[in-house]
Order: sequence, then C-alpha cells, then structure tokens
Amino acid sequence: MISSCPICGHQVLTAELERHANSHFDDDEVQRDMELAQLAMAAELSTSTVVDVPQHSKRPFPNDDSLAQGASSSIIRGPSPYENVLYEQITCLVGAQVRSEIQRIEAGVMNLLRSCLESEGGSSTSIISGHVDHHQSLSSEDKGWGCGWRNIQMMSSHLLRQRPETREVLFGGCGFIPDIPSLQRWLEIAWDKGFDAVGASHFDSKIYGVKKWIGTSECVTLLRSFGVRARIVDFDSTESSSLHGKSGKRVCGPMDKYLIKTSPPPRSSTCELSQEDAENMRGQQVLVDWVWNYFSSKRADMLHNSKNVIISDKTPLYFQHQGHSRTIVGIQKQKGNRGSQDRYNLLVLDPRHRTADLERSLTTKKGWQRLLKRGVHTLRKPQYQLCYVDPGIASSEETEQLKTIDSILIRVGGSESTIYTKKRAFVHVL
Repeated sequence: MISSCPICGHQVLTAELERHANSHFDDDEVQRDMELAQLAMAAELSTSTVVDVPQHSKRPFPNDDSLAQGASSSIIRGPSPYENVLYEQITCLVGAQVRSEIQRIEAGVMNLLRSCLESEGGSSTSIISGHVDHHQSLSSEDKGWGCGWRNIQMMSSHLLRQRPETREVLFGGCGFIPDIPSLQRWLEIAWDKGFDAVGASHFDSKIYGVKKWIGTSECVTLLRSFGVRARIVDFDSTESSSLHGKSGKRVCGPMDKYLIKTSPPPRSSTCELSQEDAENMRGQQVLVDWVWNYFSSKRADMLHNSKNVIISDKTPLYFQHQGHSRTIVGIQKQKGNRGSQDRYNLLVLDPRHRTADLERSLTTKKGWQRLLKRGVHTLRKPQYQLCYVDPGIASSEETEQLKTIDSILIRVGGSESTIYTKKRAFVHVL
C-alpha cells in the first residue's frame, strides 16, 4: 500500500512511512547541531578577542555600556530581543514626540521676577533659579489633573537651558519640552526599563492617554530614566495640628494682604503669632529653612548679583502636597524689625495661573506678589514633598541604583525634627 509523506508529500510504502517522516526531523536536528558547533567554535576562537560593537548598533540609553553588563569580560554580548524592542520604542518616540506649545514671555518670566524683586524696598534678599518657562494648565487639555506634568515641563525648561550635559540626554536629546502625551510615553518607557516598579504597579504600567494625577515620584522616575540625578525630600508633620488655633482664629502672617480680599486689620492689631500657632507651624518653617539652605548653598554670582537678588545655579523645586503641585523658583528673606525673626516667602510658579496674567502683573509690577509669593503661614498641609536635581549624569552602575525610588524623610514633631532615609513606601501624596 502506498501513502503520502505529510512532510514532503512523497509517495512511500505505508510500512516505511513512519521511518521516512522521522528522517526529516533527524536531518533538522543534525543541521541544528552543526550550527551550534560552529557557534561554539567561533566563541572559543574569540576568547582573547574583544568584539567591536558597530556604531549603528549603539542604543540611546543614558549609558551605552549598560548593554554589556552581565556579559563575559572577553566578549561583548549583543542586545537582547527585549532591548531591541525598547530601542525601537525609544527611536519612534524621539521622532514622533510633539513640542509643548506655551505662551512665550518675551522678556522671560524669571527676568521680570528679578526686576520686581529688585524694585521692592526694605532689607530683603532673594535667591532665584536662572531660566524657567511657565507652563499653564489648559481647560482644553489638562485642567484639573495635569499640574504634575506642567511642573515637569517647568523643571525641564531649566535643565535644557542651563545644564548642557542634561540637554544631550533628556527626551532623547531633542532639545525641546514635549507635550503631556509624549511625556506619558516617556514615563511608560521608564517603567519598562525597570524604574520605580512600585509606581508602575500602581498605574498598571499604563499612563498614556489617562487623566490621572501624578506626583513627585513620577517626576523623579521620568528624569532618572535619562540618567538625571533627581532626588526627593519628604516633610511630615502629621502629629501637628492645623494652622487654626483652638480659638478658631486664623493665623495672620505677612502674606495675608495678598491672599485675603478683606480690609486690612487696624494698625493697633499686632498680627503676631501665638505660641500655640507658632508650634503648629514648626513643620512648615523647617521646610522653608530647607529651601533657603538649598538655594543659598551654592550661588552662581556670575549670572547676576544685585543688591538684593542673587541668581542660584540650583534647579527649581517640584513642590507637591495633597491635591496640587507647583514649582518653587526661589525664596525671599525679609529681615525682622527690632529683633523679630526673619520672614520668608517662597517664590512659586503655579500651573493653574494663566501665563498672560503673570506677564501682565510682572511687567506692570502690580499684583505679582499675590501670584508668586507664599509665606510660611500659607503652608497648611501636614505633608509636603520636594524634588530637586543634582548636577551631572549618572553612570550605568548608578543608574541601576536610581531605579529604586527613595527619599530623605524629615519628620517634625514636638520641639525637634528627625531625618530618615526612606524607601519608596510613600507612593503618592495627592
């Protein structure tokens, strides 16, 4: 009896069909064995040879040598299939990302702010960041949920302008600020690279096209994925009560005249803080002291240094609290009168404000304090987070360490504050 081979279709005796069919697989195994033997021989011959990686195979990661980690000291392995897929995603995104459209302030928001600070009377000293662009939330795009992305854009505007080494790697070296959908793609790629596994799990590794709040952790994750040394500081005063005393009276501070649309108190009112209120505000004062020390620790006096305004080389600060985030671009210290304590004002850019309103108030020097100054007494939340960026680009080994998000925790309680190093357990403060 004659039968057809299911492999090649040849007509063979039925009694011989099984042996004939198996012979096809035997041939395949022999061929595979020969290929493996040739590969093994090639590897053995190259044990003393370093294989050059072709220029076209280099990957746009923070450090190309990370592809060779785990390989033998004598042979550089090629990229894995997963790395090839990730490389293709990054390449596509670099070409497809869209520049964020903003309303340009011709004179620059920081130059206008500097001019306003210089025009103020009194014995004050202000320290501000260099270049920062204001990115406002738009009702047609991200109003109500996009403040975190806008603050990332504001921080990035400084990094691109004032940190040449960061400009080369940030957003694939494109040299501009991407829009929110593009930033969402970059964050997903950061998660795919292994940054912040806890945060990735929180969002199920998907953020593109989603109108969800993000926080300081996502800012740090995104920046670290490019090798940028982004850090987090936590301030926790949850054991303290609110800024309203038991009497129900509101704390009165130097910024009330800008924040409250009511008649100012009579001149006879001292508007001083009670001891109880002062203790409640200790946590916020610790935060403000930290911000002053941050901006004043290293000053770039060569950029600009007037009588009362100094330009710092420090990055602006991503400023997160329950329900909202803003960008701190500087701080002002006003000397106390007649032995009273110095008073501090944070200088803040808020994505909720319209850029046109900022430009008008700063240009006319009218009402700008209400938009940009925030005194200690306005910090009413028990928990805050700050993100800042250290200079330089991380090595491949350091980048691996940066994949785990941690923070410095400053816990304030009673009459003292304690500093801890804290792993990524805070997840989100929104």
